[in-house]
Amino acid sequence: MRDEFTAALKDAMRAGDKRRVSTVRLITSALKDRDIEARGAGRGPLTDEEILGLLQKMVKQRQESLKIYEDNNREDLASQEREEIAIILGFMPQQMDEAAVAAAIDGVIADTGAAGMKDMGKVMAALKEKFAGRMDFGKASAAIKAKLAG
Repeated sequence: MRDEFTAALKDAMRAGDKRRVSTVRLITSALKDRDIEARGAGRGPLTDEEILGLLQKMVKQRQESLKIYEDNNREDLASQEREEIAIILGFMPQQMDEAAVAAAIDGVIADTGAAGMKDMGKVMAALKEKFAGRMDFGKASAAIKAKLAG
């Protein structure tokens, strides 16, 4: 994925796409920060799954900002956030739809033998391992709670 960011930055610079250049630079900067943090903790560079998690976090931050800007009638800033979200999502795999998420949750619950709320962590860990970057784990968490509680 790191090579993908470098190539995207070069292409955006050649094309003169300022928004894409700044967004890709934000991604690479956040990635370097996380790599430095990982080195300090005695780990190696981030894996692709961890990078996808970082990208998801960046999208979520921008969605929160977008809502605030829209609520305050700041269309100029809102459009900037929308553009950044679209650029970041371009680096992520296709997100799963609700039916696919439900099927994945059912499959993981069956695989892990989860029977109640005490198994929630086990189910979440298995989902994150199998579907990193392809599912919104906040929404999946609520669905898992509903299935394990009911």
